[in-house]
Amino acid sequence: MATAYTWTIAQMDRLTSDGFVVTVHYAINAVDGEYNAYTYGTVSYTQSDGSYTPYTDLTEAQVVGWVQESLGKDTVEAGLAAQIEAQKNPVTASGLPWQ
Repeated sequence: MATAYTWTIAQMDRLTSDGFVVTVHYAINAVDGEYNAYTYGTVSYTQSDGSYTPYTDLTEAQVVGWVQESLGKDTVEAGLAAQIEAQKNPVTASGLPWQ
């Protein structure tokens, strides 16, 4: 089965003066059958690039695109895929031989 990735925006922090988004809180879930991996984090932005979309006009798809570009979509998804692969084929185990 192929790994499916779901990128979501959990929260955004913005300036009250003009609505500029300064921090985006994201979550990414990867699922491959019964295996899954998850990551959560933040990305910060500054107004230095000169582009601006009014806060009320933002869509989740647009902000997910920002996050994917900032983090490197392929890099993040490869990391989650590696976590799933480690679950499928563990290289270490825990336990006590007498139990």
